[in-house]
Amino acid sequence: MYIFSFEKLEAWQNSRMLILDIYKIANNFPSSENFGLSSQIKRSTASIATNIAEGTSRNTNKDKAHFLNISYSSAMETLNHLIICNDLNYISNEDYILCREKLSKICNQINSLKKYYTEKG
Repeated sequence: MYIFSFEKLEAWQNSRMLILDIYKIANNFPSSENFGLSSQIKRSTASIATNIAEGTSRNTNKDKAHFLNISYSSAMETLNHLIICNDLNYISNEDYILCREKLSKICNQINSLKKYYTEKG
């Protein structure tokens, strides 16, 4: 089976693992949040990996950097949702800290990739 370039990126691999974590956590939210915060955090987390994947298929380095910027923005949206989930006690402190640390690592990886493509021009 062919492995696409985005699948080899640690940023994408780590984002994919975070998606799985968030889905497991969000499944324990109150049912009243099914179309609210639960849906929003799942979509923003998935968007991190999706934009990394989409960006790597672009032809220019400028386009690649643009999609990485969108991915980073989705990570910030996810962080906002995590903070709110923690404030509402929808997520344990342990899960909050673990997800936040994973998200921080992903953000650093995205920024490194973005810098690479920006400098490569």
